[in-house]
Amino acid sequence: MRLAVELGAASVDHCTYLDRADVDALAGSDTVATLLPATDLSTRQPLPDARALLDAGVTVALASNCNPGSSYTSSVAFCVATAVLQMRMSVAEAVRAATWGGARALRREDVGVLRPGARADVHVLDAPSATHLAYRPGVPLTHAVWRAGVRVR
Repeated sequence: MRLAVELGAASVDHCTYLDRADVDALAGSDTVATLLPATDLSTRQPLPDARALLDAGVTVALASNCNPGSSYTSSVAFCVATAVLQMRMSVAEAVRAATWGGARALRREDVGVLRPGARADVHVLDAPSATHLAYRPGVPLTHAVWRAGVRVR
């Protein structure tokens, strides 16, 4: 972990087994801690301490890590729900980690935000609030999707 921070890595993945020195190193850096809760659940590993990372000021990303070996889900909504229900993140923190945090982990400024000049990738929910992502896991909530400003669903 500390070597990745020292070398200026954009992100470090999993972050399942961090000690206080690792958290402190991340907190004082631009390196993003990418958490992959679906992988940890699938491989029966403990979930990372997202609360300790966030409280220390670390930039956190959430991702599915979809792959056939350890995480065969592409559902970021599942990852958001797990982060809220099991990792002590608020809904706002989990959604931010899944959007802005993911963009930061890729060193991208044009995605993960809604602002002039951004790509305009937008997922509109058919729900009264974003809290439904966490509290209605497994329920399809998509109303519409835009990629690069073009409606695709």
